[in-house]
Amino acid sequence: MTDNDPKDTTPKPVTAIPTDVSKKGEEILNIVQKGAEFTHELLQENEKLRFRVAQLEEMNVKLGHGSQGGENEEAELKILREKLNSLEDERSKLLERYKAVEDENKDFANRYIDIETENNNLANLYVASYQLHSTLNFNEVIRIILEIIINLIGAERFAIMLLDEKTQMLSTVATEGVEIKDVPASKLGEGVIGKCGEVGENYFAENPGAQTEFNPALPIVCVPMKIKDRIIGVISIYSLLQQKEGFSKLDYELFTLLGGQTATAVFSAKLYSESERKLSTVQGFIDLLTK
Repeated sequence: MTDNDPKDTTPKPVTAIPTDVSKKGEEILNIVQKGAEFTHELLQENEKLRFRVAQLEEMNVKLGHGSQGGENEEAELKILREKLNSLEDERSKLLERYKAVEDENKDFANRYIDIETENNNLANLYVASYQLHSTLNFNEVIRIILEIIINLIGAERFAIMLLDEKTQMLSTVATEGVEIKDVPASKLGEGVIGKCGEVGENYFAENPGAQTEFNPALPIVCVPMKIKDRIIGVISIYSLLQQKEGFSKLDYELFTLLGGQTATAVFSAKLYSESERKLSTVQGFIDLLTK
């Protein structure tokens, strides 16, 4: 933290997860628990069914050793066989229901994992946003933006470019995975990066995994940093980390949030730095006059 930072703004840990997300997690847990209870009852029914089948088979064996010529024995044996077939059908249906419940439990478990992942991402986003707006030091803001893009987005090579409103050029101020000199300035409205800055909308390459070689003019993702309709800069992402195979729905939401949050933080930090510099100049001039 530098001297021109107004106060110590060490980020505080997150103490709460959004209420609606927690309710989702509790609902999924309740459903999974009910599924487990139903599975237990199903196993008990299946055990009883097997016992009944064993009894009938034993009776069938006893009847088979008795008199085979009587009509009563034949009729009773026929009834027992029909009951046995009926119980076998019932057993097959129960096994099918058991398999369906198992599949449903797996689906609920996967959904619960997805919700847990979303909870973690939301918590990380909250912490990152707090850190981003906890300082007015320009270099510190840029460093935090770099960490957010690496940790939350999973980018390996990317650049942060800011707009010079006088020249209408997007110049690189920070990079990760590549050198600053390897990402030349872009004219607003020209090329992928320039058009992204001019239009003010996110750009995504059709097949990001196909781009293996670094090309500063062809990012796989471009995110405009803007406050309402005012463009502050552009974040250009050229490749992702190996464990990051693609983008999820949450990633696309993060890109939109990232553009707005980073623009506000950068604009505030630049404004503060300029005001501090002007104040220092004025104070120096006053000191010269009063000596």
